[in-house]
Amino acid sequence: MGLADEPQFQRYHRVLNRAVWSSRQASRILLSSLVTTFAADGVMVMGLDDTIERRWGKRIAARGICRDPVRSSHEHFVKTSGLCWLSVMLLVPIPWAQRVWALPFLTVLAPSERYNQTQGRRYKALTDWARQMLVQVRRWLGNRPIVVVADSSFAALDFLASVSHLPNPVHVVTRLRLDAALYQPAPPRDAHTIGRPRKVGQRLATLKTQLNDSTTR
Repeated sequence: MGLADEPQFQRYHRVLNRAVWSSRQASRILLSSLVTTFAADGVMVMGLDDTIERRWGKRIAARGICRDPVRSSHEHFVKTSGLCWLSVMLLVPIPWAQRVWALPFLTVLAPSERYNQTQGRRYKALTDWARQMLVQVRRWLGNRPIVVVADSSFAALDFLASVSHLPNPVHVVTRLRLDAALYQPAPPRDAHTIGRPRKVGQRLATLKTQLNDSTTR
């Protein structure tokens, strides 16, 4: 807004922290405006990602210990303390920028497990928040085809199954670890078979093994 150097910046912040307003309704209005302007028809591509806001203080009670995606790597894990926010963004090509931009329209706070325990609330993982957000977006957009792009944090079977089994499914493109355990579908169960039904079939080779195999097409 260009108000970083404004001496009385807190006056502008009072619009958000003192007025009575619905953030969900504001998100719906913002999404409607973005769709009308940039994605009037066709498949809607969205991004789903979490970010860490590094804040400390006595009143910042919902913060937790999270993985730092900027300083971490595949071999090196770095933790940081802060607030975890999860955002859904509309991915559209911006003509004057000559590239695809991620335009956030819905963001929720994912409180830490310790904070939920102190408040007597049920803890929800990041994938639980993601499922609720995508169900809400699906209700807003009706029958519009939706494809969501996310990182490996959302390669969770429960999350993927929940959004794919909606009356109008939400398609998610994510990635797996190269050492992920993959299986064939469970074989058909014969009649009068004793024991619990099998959930998975034969173990498949890992992606890394298939990648290094010269016979892989």
